[in-house]
Amino acid sequence: MEINKLQALIINYLQQRPTQKLTAEELFKGLNLEGASVFNTLVKELALMERSKKVEITEDGKFKIARPKNQLLVHGVFHANDRGFGFVSVEEDEIPDIYISEDHTAYALNMDEVDVKITRPSKKGDDRGPEGIVKKITSRHFTQAVGVFEFAPEPQKNVLGHINLKDKKMSSYQFDVLEGGIQPTDGSVITAQVTQYPKPNSPKLIAGVAEKTVGHKDDPGVDILEVVYQHELPTEFPDDVKAEIASIPDYVTDAEKKGRVDLTNEVVVTIDGDDSKDFDDAVGLKKLDNGNYRLLVNIADVSHYVKEGSPLDKEAYRRSTSVYLTDRVIPMLPRKLSNGICSLNPNVERLSMTCEMEITPEGDVVNHKIYPSVIESDARMTYNDVNKILESKDEKTMARYEKLVPMFEMMGELHKILLKKRKQRGAIEFSDKEAQIIVDETGHPIDIKLRTRGTSERMIESFMLAANETVAEHYYKAHVPFLYRIHETPDSERMLTFFEFLSVFGHVVKGSTKDLKPKMLQSVLKKIAGTPEEAMISVMMLRSMRQAKYDAQSLGHFGLAAEYYTHFTSPIRRYPDLFVHRLIRHYAENGTGEAAQAKYVESIPEIADHTSKLERRAIDTERDVDGMKKAEFMADHVGEEFHAVVSSVMKFGLFVELENTVEGLIHISTMKDDYYEYVEKQMALVGRNTHRTFQIGQEVEIKLMRVDKDQSEVDFELLHPEKTPKSDIQLPPRQQFNRGPRRNGQKPSGKNNNKSGNRNGKPFYKDKTVKKFSKNTSHKK
Repeated sequence: MEINKLQALIINYLQQRPTQKLTAEELFKGLNLEGASVFNTLVKELALMERSKKVEITEDGKFKIARPKNQLLVHGVFHANDRGFGFVSVEEDEIPDIYISEDHTAYALNMDEVDVKITRPSKKGDDRGPEGIVKKITSRHFTQAVGVFEFAPEPQKNVLGHINLKDKKMSSYQFDVLEGGIQPTDGSVITAQVTQYPKPNSPKLIAGVAEKTVGHKDDPGVDILEVVYQHELPTEFPDDVKAEIASIPDYVTDAEKKGRVDLTNEVVVTIDGDDSKDFDDAVGLKKLDNGNYRLLVNIADVSHYVKEGSPLDKEAYRRSTSVYLTDRVIPMLPRKLSNGICSLNPNVERLSMTCEMEITPEGDVVNHKIYPSVIESDARMTYNDVNKILESKDEKTMARYEKLVPMFEMMGELHKILLKKRKQRGAIEFSDKEAQIIVDETGHPIDIKLRTRGTSERMIESFMLAANETVAEHYYKAHVPFLYRIHETPDSERMLTFFEFLSVFGHVVKGSTKDLKPKMLQSVLKKIAGTPEEAMISVMMLRSMRQAKYDAQSLGHFGLAAEYYTHFTSPIRRYPDLFVHRLIRHYAENGTGEAAQAKYVESIPEIADHTSKLERRAIDTERDVDGMKKAEFMADHVGEEFHAVVSSVMKFGLFVELENTVEGLIHISTMKDDYYEYVEKQMALVGRNTHRTFQIGQEVEIKLMRVDKDQSEVDFELLHPEKTPKSDIQLPPRQQFNRGPRRNGQKPSGKNNNKSGNRNGKPFYKDKTVKKFSKNTSHKK
C-alpha cells in the first residue's frame, strides 16, 4: 500500500471519529488492513504523523486526530444553571467543562448543542477551568413545551395564555401560547411546539402554538404523562405498526422452525420478578462427563419478527428502549410481541437465539456455540421462589419444584464460580439500592419499598454477563463490524484527583493513574469496607468514572473488568440487543467476507450513538418520575422527624437520604448554629466557630419542612446540631466579604459546580440509617 494513501486513509478514518481514541490495532482492524508487514508500516506511519502533528498520542498510548493549536472553537452541550450562567461539556477528555457567564450564553437553553469560543483556556495547576463565549447554537434541545395551561389574565395580541414550565432551569422564562394551534382549556396539561426562542429584545420569553391536550392537571396519571411528554417519549404505536403486527402469528409455525436447533427437549426455565410480563431469557444447566458445566442461555429471537426496515423496526429504533415508570411501562415493542410471541412463556414453543457455553469449574468458557433455536420453557420461575429454594431451603417450594431443584442448586454453584472469576479479574461492585414506589388506584404513592437482590437475581445476572461476554468475544475475533457495550477506562486526571482525595484518609493506591486497572479500584472498595468514609469514597469513585455506552469499537468494559462486552440478552426491551441478534443472523447467513462486512460497517456507529442517547433519555425520564412521586409521597409526612444519611455535601448545603431512598436538601441558610464553610478537598461543611463537620455518609436527625411536587423538591431542617462530630479540618482564612452570619435564605457566594443543577441526582453510598419504612424482596431484572 502506498504510504501517502495510507496516511490519507488514517486521517479520513480519524476525522470521522474526532472524539475517539484508538490503538494501532483498532485502527488496523477499522481500516480492514491485513498482513503483519502492513501493520508494521501502519505503526511507522503513525509515528511519522505524530511527529508532523497530524495525529496526537494520548496518555494511554492511543491515537486521535490532531487539533490545531490555535483552534479555540469547540462544539459541545450547554448545561444551564438556574442562576443564568452555564457550562459547556465537550466530549474530548482534554477539555474540562467550559464556564459561560450569563452575558455570553447567546440565549442558549439547557442541553442545546453549541459552538463555543474559548476565551480563557485552563492552565495546568490552576483550579479554574476554561471560560468561553457561545458563538452559535447549532441544535435546539427544547423544541416542545409541556405544562399546565392558564388563560392570559389580560388580553394580549396573538397570545392565548401561558404554560407553567416545571423545569427549574426554565423557571425564569415565560412561555406564551400563541394563536394558531388548538384552543386549550384552563387547567389542562398541553404540549406546545416552540416557535420563538429568547432574543435580545425578549431574553426571557419563549413562545409556541398548542398542539395536543394530554389531560386535566387533576386527572389520575396525568402527572406522569406530563413528564413523558416533556422528554418527548412516544406514547402510541403508529397505524402502520399496528397493521404489521396484526399479521404476525401468535404461535411458532413449522416453516419458522426450519434451520433451527431443536431444544424443546432441553430443561430450561425463565426466572424473573413476580410482576414481570415479558420473558427475554430462559436458562438451562447440565454437568458434562468431563466435569464441566453446559450452560444454555436462550434469548427471545425478536429479530425474527422485527424485520429490518419495516415500520415495526423503525418504531423500535425510534424508541430504542422500554421505559419503566412507577405504575406503567412505555414499551419498545407492542404488547402482542413483548408479552406474546416474543416472550418465552412456559409450555409453548418459542423461537430463540442460543448462546451455549461449556464452562470449567474455574469459570473459564472453553467452548461455545451461538445459533438460532426452538425452545419450550418448562416453568415460569420467580426470583422469590428460587431464593426460597437456594437460600431458605423452603420445604413447600422445594417440593413444588422437586424435579428442578437439582438444576437450581447446580446453577447456584456455577454462579459462585463465575462471581469469583469476575472478582479475581477486578470487576467493581458498588453497593446500591433500588426503590419500588407503590401507588393506589389514583396513582398517589402510598409506600416506598426497597428491592433486595438475592442469590437468584445475582445468579441470572452472572449467566447473562457470561453470554454477553462470549458473544462479544466471538465476533471481535471474527474481525467483523459489530456493536459493543463499552465502559472506557477513567480519565487519568480525574483519577489522580480521586487518589489525592483518598490520601486525605490515609489510603494509598498502588499503581499509576496512567495505567489504571479495575483491580486498583476494587482494592480500594475492599480497604474502605466498613469504615466511616466508605460512603464518601464510593461516591467520589463513581463520579470519577465514565458512563457506559454503545460503540462500534470493542474498547472493553472497565467496571466489569471485561475485555469484550456487548448487550445480547434483552432484545424485547433494548434495540441494541435486537440489532446484535440481527448481526448474528446476517453473518451466519452471508459469511464474514468483505461483502458481508460492508452492509453494516457505516451504520453501526450511528446506531451506537442513537441508542446511547435514548438510553440516557429513558434514565432521565425514570429519574424525574421517581423524584416527583417520592416528593408526592413525602408531602403526606411534612412535620415528621427522620434519621438520614448525608448523601452529598455542596457549598449551599447538605443533601440527605432516607432509608427509603428519598433525598432532600438541608439548605445552608437553615443551619443557624454556626457559620459553615465548604472545604472542597475533604468534601465537608465545617463550622468556623464550633468546627462541627458534615461529610458524606454521616448520620443526622432531620425534620421534613417543605415539599414541592412540581419541582420534585424535598426540604429538611437539621435537628440537634450539637450532636454533630467535630473535626480538625483547616478552614481558609476568613475573607472580608464572608464575615458575619448568613442571613436566612441568602445563598452562598461562588460558582456552583453542579453543572446539571439537578438536586435530585442520585449519588451512591452505603446506607446506615436506622428509621425503616418497609422492605420488599422482589427485584425486576
